[in-house]
Amino acid sequence: MLYPLKFEPILKERIWGGRTLAEKFNKTDDTATKFGESWEISDLDENISVVINGFLAENDLRELIETYMGELVGETVFEKNGLGFPLLIKLIDAQDVLSVQVHPDDTLAQQRYGQNGKTEIWYIIHAEENAGIYVGFNKLVEKQEYIEAVQKKQIDSLLQFYPVKKGELFFIPAGTVHALGKGVQIAEIQQPSDITYRIFDWNRVDANGMPRELHVAEALEAIHFDKNENYKIDYEENFNTTSNLFRSEFFNINAIIFDQPLHKKYTNIDSFVVYFCVEGEVHLFGDDFHEVLYAGESALKPAVVPEINLVPNVKSRLLEIYV
Repeated sequence: MLYPLKFEPILKERIWGGRTLAEKFNKTDDTATKFGESWEISDLDENISVVINGFLAENDLRELIETYMGELVGETVFEKNGLGFPLLIKLIDAQDVLSVQVHPDDTLAQQRYGQNGKTEIWYIIHAEENAGIYVGFNKLVEKQEYIEAVQKKQIDSLLQFYPVKKGELFFIPAGTVHALGKGVQIAEIQQPSDITYRIFDWNRVDANGMPRELHVAEALEAIHFDKNENYKIDYEENFNTTSNLFRSEFFNINAIIFDQPLHKKYTNIDSFVVYFCVEGEVHLFGDDFHEVLYAGESALKPAVVPEINLVPNVKSRLLEIYV
């Protein structure tokens, strides 16, 4: 019988990272000290998540999809994606501002690389005072105006800055110029792609005194200049029930903020469900399993598991993610 699967985090050293993932979320690795990202559930080549709990421990996600197919991910999901997992789930800690960047959409990414583009959504887990993010342009920007700003290293003057706080949600379609600001921690749910075009890196240099590579030419064709919108997603948050945050063709996201047990039935969706524990401690109970999620941890509920009991040990907050 399948059960909620927990995976070994895949930690990524980043120039803008720090020690928060280790100190706050207990993410550890002997290979580096400045972590910026923890890939919680990934099926990207060379970054395939490995199970750490139950009888399927040490099997990786791709092996499990090959074996269980629709029972794991949902019949419709399997028919559409085959052996690929349709999401990449990350925990990100920005101790410095990230580069200004853009990701290609599906059309351009298929043309260039034969793979998905990268549309993503950010859920703010924590933000220091006065912290914020850059998402999209602050007005309709002509391509030539953008080119001149890049040449003058003034691209930030064209970007929309959002002060942020815990619980806020931002949808970032592929083709949107963006940068995560200093002092922000997020859960990132995205298409399974790692294609990033770096436009401006704030004149930063690495440990060897060298600037990181930029991809200005590649980015120019990827940017959607005809878009100028509000990327913040407003929603109503309810207590001790499920709150709908966002629906799209790429992913669906709910929030569960609760301090008493909830019984969840999933007979109306043909998809796996990922639980991302934002804060607190939540026990996952079924007829044949009992798993625990702490803040910063994730679990994948197989599609074949029709119902589950979620029991918080303290007031807790989960993201509920599916396709």
